Amino acid sequence: MKALAKSFIYWKDIDKDIEDAVRNCVDCARHKTDPAKAKVHYWEYPSMPWERIHIDFADPIFEHMFLLIVDAHSKCLEVYPMKTTKKTIECLRDSFAIFGLPRVLVSDNGSQFISYEFQRFMQNNGIKHKTSAPFKPSSNGQAERYVATLKQGLCRNMKVAYNRN
Repeated sequence: MKALAKSFIYWKDIDKDIEDAVRNCVDCARHKTDPAKAKVHYWEYPSMPWERIHIDFADPIFEHMFLLIVDAHSKCLEVYPMKTTKKTIECLRDSFAIFGLPRVLVSDNGSQFISYEFQRFMQNNGIKHKTSAPFKPSSNGQAERYVATLKQGLCRNMKVAYNRN
């Protein structure tokens, strides 16, 4: 943020003023993410795209749920608005039709991902399903980071759009 500000304008105490502004910014505090508290499990880098994917739901944002699918190799992201397990499987089928079947799918322990129907879908397609440790979202960091980025981006853009009217 400081470098961006300095590319447009400069004054003697610009660094201190920016730090003070951020420290006292209510919106910044509301959308700030806390650093991981648990030791992060570092996944081995996949040898090819779509070998391992990470999925997660973004909590309701402006009354919409979003399924995020992240390829661990390319960091390619797909986002689907949805809510139910059945819809989750439909969207995964759509992705698999385009990119092929992954060897490994990583998710949290959300009810959509541990349901019988979802487990059967994984088994029928020969996909190894790994779940992150309960209460340790950082172990599914690929998807969790994108969830936070999506939320921050949507919230900021909605605020900007709202303030323009």
